[in-house]
Amino acid sequence: MTRTLFITGIDGADALLNRDGTALMIGMLLDQQVPMEWAFTGPYTLRKRLGHLNAKRIAAMNLDKFVALCSEKPAIHRFPRSMGTRVHQLCVALTQDHGGKAVNVWNGVTDAEELMKRLRKLPGFGEEKAQIFIALLGKRFGVRPRNWRKFAGVFSDTQPRSVADIYSPATLLKVRGFKQMQRALDHDKQDRPKVKRKK
Repeated sequence: MTRTLFITGIDGADALLNRDGTALMIGMLLDQQVPMEWAFTGPYTLRKRLGHLNAKRIAAMNLDKFVALCSEKPAIHRFPRSMGTRVHQLCVALTQDHGGKAVNVWNGVTDAEELMKRLRKLPGFGEEKAQIFIALLGKRFGVRPRNWRKFAGVFSDTQPRSVADIYSPATLLKVRGFKQMQRALDHDKQDRPKVKRKK
């Protein structure tokens, strides 16, 4: 596995993402409505507060206590209560279906269709987040089940458009630049014009 993800600007936080599948998955879960760096620092913050990042132990925690921990300043997310609840739900799902380890979601999977199905069953992993995560595993971690590019969609291409494309300070800036350009064009991460909501 290549393990080349670089995103938070904090050596310990990036190292955690590169060695711990549960940290990586929690970071991906948190990556919405906040800067990428904030989202992917969340697992590191949680580990410092808990002393671990064990999905089974998190799943066994009282939800309110866990959410309170997520809400301490600096909070793990702009919406710490709802996202803390979702992290807890993810850990419950990992405990019930994958032995409490996120790596078991993809370890031994030979076809990306199966990986997509497993990801979509997890709390908070819609289609696009699952696509990005498949691209992240394929590009940065060498996890490439059959047809992984197909199921990663546009996130498997060479355009630096998501966290899957960040492996250095320079590529972080490229992804930031792409996101800014898409916002200016009112396009989404897949280069499609955003659908205007009717008022």
